[in-house]
Amino acid sequence: MEISVIVSLMGGLGLFLLGMKQMSDGLEKAAGAKMRSILEAVTTNQIMGTLVGILFCAVIQSSSATTVMAVSFVNAGMMNLYQAAGVIMGANIGTTVTSQLVSFNLSAYAPVFLFLGVILTQFVKNDRVKKIGEVILGFGVLFMGLSVMSGSMASLKDSPQIAELLGGLTNPILGTIVGTVITAIIQSSSVTVSILLLMAQQGLIELPICFYIILGCNIGACMSALLASLSGKKDAKRAALIHLFFNIIGTIIIYLVLMAAGDLVLAVIMKISGSDPGRCVANAHTLFKICQVLILLPFTRGIVKLTYLAVPGEEQDTGTRFQLFYIGKTSMFSPTTAVIEAVRELEHMGALAYENLNRGLEALIDLDEGKIEKVYATEKQINFMNHAITDYLVKIGQMTLPIDDSKSIGALFHVVNDIERIGDHAENLADSAKSRITENISFSEDSLQELREMSAKVNKILEYSIDMFAHSTKVHLQDIMDLENEIDLMERQFQKNHVERLTKNECSAASGMVFSDVMSGFERVADHATNIAYALLAEAPEDEEEE
Repeated sequence: MEISVIVSLMGGLGLFLLGMKQMSDGLEKAAGAKMRSILEAVTTNQIMGTLVGILFCAVIQSSSATTVMAVSFVNAGMMNLYQAAGVIMGANIGTTVTSQLVSFNLSAYAPVFLFLGVILTQFVKNDRVKKIGEVILGFGVLFMGLSVMSGSMASLKDSPQIAELLGGLTNPILGTIVGTVITAIIQSSSVTVSILLLMAQQGLIELPICFYIILGCNIGACMSALLASLSGKKDAKRAALIHLFFNIIGTIIIYLVLMAAGDLVLAVIMKISGSDPGRCVANAHTLFKICQVLILLPFTRGIVKLTYLAVPGEEQDTGTRFQLFYIGKTSMFSPTTAVIEAVRELEHMGALAYENLNRGLEALIDLDEGKIEKVYATEKQINFMNHAITDYLVKIGQMTLPIDDSKSIGALFHVVNDIERIGDHAENLADSAKSRITENISFSEDSLQELREMSAKVNKILEYSIDMFAHSTKVHLQDIMDLENEIDLMERQFQKNHVERLTKNECSAASGMVFSDVMSGFERVADHATNIAYALLAEAPEDEEEE
């Protein structure tokens, strides 16, 4: 076998992989945010989730990306395991679209796709059109790679060594193992099946063993989700195992059918494929997946329960205070959900700051030293999250994200800063509480009542703002505007009231300084809350003054 054939085969494979990645990435960037919204909205049951999984995977051409996205949704608490199971099953059918496209041999049109893709990516300024151009360009590169590989494989037929090697591959178990290992390494069943399809078309491998290799490809395709789930919560690991268990059980079922009636299955597939070996491989891939979903969909709950046996127990506190809940420890789950994970982590950070602010006020009023120490401890966690989330945003900002998500990165940096500032105000309250204790500073009942009233308003605007930010809703927009105005008026009125109490000797000068600082701090917290609410909206308010 000439070295030129091997080099040509490697070059064709490289072009195919590059085209597949560019096409998948382009689709994710152009339609990822919209498809993600659909995924969030309509996965109310397993059947609907399955249909959405088919659609999503057919669009982005990657079951791995779809499954990893489902895992990340589970990790972020946006989808339960039963909903994820439907999406994962649907993705297993959707992934067969690639092999179907390859089987129709569109290589003759590759130059057209390449030319059109270059025109759109190089000469059009609209971002979304450019992303569509990347998809078309990737499509052209993919089929150009197929053309090169197909030509190289035609030469391999004349090699006795290759004929002997592939001809000896007749053991079903060995075929399944080969498919599993190769796909686990490549992390794409679409690529493996497409190469297998070309080999079948060139007569390099027999159809019966192709069926078993396809089954192995299905198991190997689980590797991406399993790796992504390692840095996630227990439910994320369970979601990845749903994919694995579905494919293992489905493979066993189809394996037994092939062992019992392999000749009949081959005859049926050849009949519907017009005896074209490439179409036979593509149709077998699709039919196996459809049969697996139809058989196993009614047993979704059983598969989910099986994952609880594999990953038992509830989420446990690791014992370390400094940790993130939704962002992976080592890497992100998927570029399509990277911003979602950041938003969920910021929502968690905001909840901590909210609780700490209230704890700080309680410490100030009750003079509770235990609460003061708790405020300081929680502030350390907030500071840790501030740095960790900022680092994460820098990392994902350098990656290719969906267009709408990439535009929101700048706003998320501001939200991190606003939440961190709110945490600082909680710490200031704890400092004031310590001063009251060490300097024996007392507050009048009127002062304490005004602090509580202001705190209640600030709590409400914080609740509305965090909810508005986390769920991208405008439902509280008017309430937040009204509350901010009320808090500004209250701050001025309560400052004036306290001055009057000072002139009447109802409060000391020391208490007056503490009270004034606390009131000013609450007003600034309301400003930060308003910034958070407007962060992901187009009509953001005028920037507040820097502190």
